[in-house]
Amino acid sequence: MILELDDLTVTYGRKMALRNLTLKLGEGAVGLLGPNGAGKSTLLKTVLGFLTPASGRGRLLGMDICEDPLAVRRQVGYMPESEGHIPGMNAVAFVAFTGELSGMGRTDAMARAHEVLSYVGLGEARYRSVDTYSTGMKQRIKLAQALIHDPKVLFLDEPTNGMDPRGRREMLDLIRDISQRKKISILLCSHLLPDVEYACREVVVLNKGTVVTSGNIEKLKAQRRRVYLVRGKGNQAAFGQVLEAMGCRVQEDRDRILRVELSDGEDARQIFAAADQNGFQVRHLTRMRMSLEEVFLSAIGAPETNASYQVADAKNGNLVN
Repeated sequence: MILELDDLTVTYGRKMALRNLTLKLGEGAVGLLGPNGAGKSTLLKTVLGFLTPASGRGRLLGMDICEDPLAVRRQVGYMPESEGHIPGMNAVAFVAFTGELSGMGRTDAMARAHEVLSYVGLGEARYRSVDTYSTGMKQRIKLAQALIHDPKVLFLDEPTNGMDPRGRREMLDLIRDISQRKKISILLCSHLLPDVEYACREVVVLNKGTVVTSGNIEKLKAQRRRVYLVRGKGNQAAFGQVLEAMGCRVQEDRDRILRVELSDGEDARQIFAAADQNGFQVRHLTRMRMSLEEVFLSAIGAPETNASYQVADAKNGNLVN
C-alpha cells in the first residue's frame, strides 16, 4: 500500500475537517474529489505533516506520518494549489533551490532542474524570471519543483487551475506519463471531474471530512446504475406499462428505444419477466453506465443544481480519449 489512513481526525478549533477517515491507496493515479470544504487539501497537508491529527494514524510507504514527517516529505513531490515561487528568481535557479531543500547537492540539483524544466515544457524559458510567467507556466514550474528530487509519490492540488484548454491537456498528458511510464504514484486533488477521469483510474470521494465512496472509476460507473436500453418487437406501450406496474421507470425516445430504470433490488431478469407476461420479444438490451459526475453526485447525496463543484467542458478542453 502507498497510503494507509486509519480513523484519522483533524480539527480546526471546534471544526472537524477530517472525521474518523479511513483509507487505503495502492499504486497508480488516484483522483481525490469532493465539494468545497470536504477535506481534500486538509488530507494532503496532514499526510505531509503540515497538520497534526487529533486522533488516528497514518502511514505513507510504510512510514508513520506523525512520527517522521520529514522522511515522508522526502518521498513525496508536492504541487500546492497556491503559488510559492521566490520573486526575482529565474526558473532554473528556483527549481534547483527546491531540490537543495529536498536534500540534493547543489550540482545535482542544478542538473536535475534543467532536466525537469525541459520535461514540463519550460526548457526554453528556464532562464526567465518566474515573475514574468503566465498562469499556465507557473503551474508547470510547480510540477517541475515537485519532480526534482525524483519522488515515489506525487500530491497534486488543482494542477490545471487557470490553464487554457491546450495547456490543460498537456498538463494532464504529463500526469498520465508520470503515472504510467515513470511509475510514480499520484494523488490528484481536483474539482474538475473530466481531469480526474482522464488522468486517473481510481477515485476517492470525500464529503464532510470522510470517505463516501472509492474505487476503480469504470467499475463505479458500471455498478451504481440499473438502467437499460431496450429494443424489441411487439406491443411496446403495453410492455412499458407492465414494467411500470413492477415499479420500473420507463421512457421512450424518438427511435422507439425504451430507457428502463429497474426497481430497487432487481436486475435485468425483471425486464425479461415483463416481456414474458406481455409477449414482447427483447431483441437488444444494453446497460447504461453512470458518468463520473453522476457517481460523484450520488456519493455526496446532492442534486446537480446544488453541488459545490465544477464540471469542465471535456469536449472544449480536448479531454476526449
